[in-house]
Amino acid sequence: MSRVARSVYVTGIDRGDGRQAVELGVMELLARQVDAVGVFRPLVHADDPAEKGTDHVVELLRARYRVDLPAEDLYGLSYEEAAALQAAQGQDELVSVLVDRFRAVERRCQAVLVLGTDFAGTNIPDELAFNARLANEFGAWVLPVVGGQGEDAQAVVAEVRNAHRAYTDLGCSALAMIANRVAPAAKQRIQRTLTEKLPVPVYVIPEEPSLSAPTVAQLVDATGAEVLLGDAAGLARDVRSFVFGGAMLPTFLDALTEGALVVTPGDRADLLIGALAAHAAGAPPIAGVLLTLGQHPGPNVMALAARLAPGTPVAVVPEGSWLTAAALTHLEGRIGPDSHRKAETALGLFELHVDTAELTKRIELSPSERVTPMMFEHALLERARAQRRHIVLPEGTEERVLRAAEVLLRRNICDLTLLGERDAVQRRAASLGLELPHPEEAADRARLRIVDPATSPLRESFAELYARARAHKGMTLERALDVVTDVSYFGTLMVQEGIADGMVSGAVHSTAATIRPAFEVIRTAPGAAIVSSVFFMCLADRVLVYGDCAVNPDPDAQQLADIAVQSAETAAQFGVEPRVAMLSYSTGTSGSGADVDKVREATELVRRARPDILVEGPIQYDAAVDPHVAATKLPGSSVAGRATVLVFPDLNTGNNTYKAVQRSAGAVAVGPVLQGLRKPVNDLSRGALVEDIVNTVAITAIQSQRPAEGAEQ
Repeated sequence: MSRVARSVYVTGIDRGDGRQAVELGVMELLARQVDAVGVFRPLVHADDPAEKGTDHVVELLRARYRVDLPAEDLYGLSYEEAAALQAAQGQDELVSVLVDRFRAVERRCQAVLVLGTDFAGTNIPDELAFNARLANEFGAWVLPVVGGQGEDAQAVVAEVRNAHRAYTDLGCSALAMIANRVAPAAKQRIQRTLTEKLPVPVYVIPEEPSLSAPTVAQLVDATGAEVLLGDAAGLARDVRSFVFGGAMLPTFLDALTEGALVVTPGDRADLLIGALAAHAAGAPPIAGVLLTLGQHPGPNVMALAARLAPGTPVAVVPEGSWLTAAALTHLEGRIGPDSHRKAETALGLFELHVDTAELTKRIELSPSERVTPMMFEHALLERARAQRRHIVLPEGTEERVLRAAEVLLRRNICDLTLLGERDAVQRRAASLGLELPHPEEAADRARLRIVDPATSPLRESFAELYARARAHKGMTLERALDVVTDVSYFGTLMVQEGIADGMVSGAVHSTAATIRPAFEVIRTAPGAAIVSSVFFMCLADRVLVYGDCAVNPDPDAQQLADIAVQSAETAAQFGVEPRVAMLSYSTGTSGSGADVDKVREATELVRRARPDILVEGPIQYDAAVDPHVAATKLPGSSVAGRATVLVFPDLNTGNNTYKAVQRSAGAVAVGPVLQGLRKPVNDLSRGALVEDIVNTVAITAIQSQRPAEGAEQ
């Protein structure tokens, strides 16, 4: 291209190509590289483009990727406005207006994703050529998406080749070609044939039924139903099929399938209660119940329904089953601002079948010098996914853990083992409306296992291993058989034996319950005197590493030096260039006293042990991070004013400082991340959010990608 393109124009050749998943995937890719990403929809189906929620994809991207631009700036014109303008003044004027509005977005962003027309009732003559012209005028790469639903391999190949020729003949620079929603059995043949015949990268994405499945909320909107029961998570469930209830209960129960929406007359209380009871038992987990004929069950029935399956949607429509069925059968799912689960599925699918590294290289974006919290979190997930590991989560029935597990599996971040009694885990997941994959699902997707320590065949061998390891403390095999049924011990032993690569716990267990088994079984890595921790503090424009804020109350000078070395190594492992500040209440030689002397001694120990690490201390926090203060207090220092790793003199200072920065500066605190163990085990805060658990699991997976020295000892 004549200039470096900072925009990608995603377009198609017809409707039904499932382009939303590709648009989401490209936006994710751009957001990993730069912090100011924009989105622009040239034409939109609305009389008022400024109306909030006008376009569900734009609103999804705007919310998810924190596009800091007014909503009205992200749209060009409505289709009606565009048609009137073209009729009155010609296409050149229409294009000129759209280019001006696009440039207004581009000037404020480092990269822009452009969403092409949707080929659905647009009344645009030669719509493909119109998209091509806009892409050229915008100076954007074009990324055509060809839908393959219901097509054989030969037809998909022909359509992709024709689309490539059409866009390149019109002067477009094709970033790549994507065949989407193809039959899984035809994927490899299509990929092989197109790779041989086209000069640009080709990616083939198979059909994913959950993306085309409507949610319960969509069906409620489409039918005008009144919601009697159900929470937001329940309404977000995918509807995979319909079961129309008319039979007696035993026959009806046999017809239930996972993800089915039950449609039955409102006077069939037996089918309502039977369906919800089956759901509560975990087999099968249904999407919800839609009652017809406008009949509301009595209060006693509704009270029982609410207790059986809290959160599971129950709604009522005035029409009968026949008219209701007609309204439901042609609905197709879409990814909107509230479709968080669909978004995770779409991203997982895109990242599994598209070489994002190759695509990023072709776009040639210059990565931002700023590292925002979102960029850091995206980088964690990308690195974890690059070498998929297996992480064990002992708290298998905890809601936040289960929700995090669903995200991790949908995004293909890692394989997981949930510990707990199988039926209890499945019932809990079903009650939350979560969709966890079956172990036999495709090998290229992240897998889930559910293991009950009490009944696992590993229990006996783990007990023998633990009894030997703790024999010096008087541990017997009989006692060990009981100890290893504790999920924290069982998970730790899975890690020790290489059955899992790492463990994350602490959402409901104490720090001691999580860390003690690791101290007893995994032990410290060679060269590490202690186990310590860091937090990644994601500020608005950079990432700092704080240590130790969670484990060691009052480390001595040697331990403090060990924490500094471990923290520098952890920082480097996660892409933060280590410049270590050993914090104290004085800077340089200005202060004295036992506390300052400890920090001064620790600094010298680090310099002697690791001359390759840039370290300064004792130093005050302001001199460590503020160049202006540093110029006064420690001129000429290679660390002062530029520190990235901040080592606190004690736990009291570190823990309070990280929380103060988190709350006062709006920083995202990722951690605590344990360091110094031979194999990774990480502790969660008991107040951890789902996003915190996802990030901590990703960090644990990354830690396990670097083989721990002496892990076999």
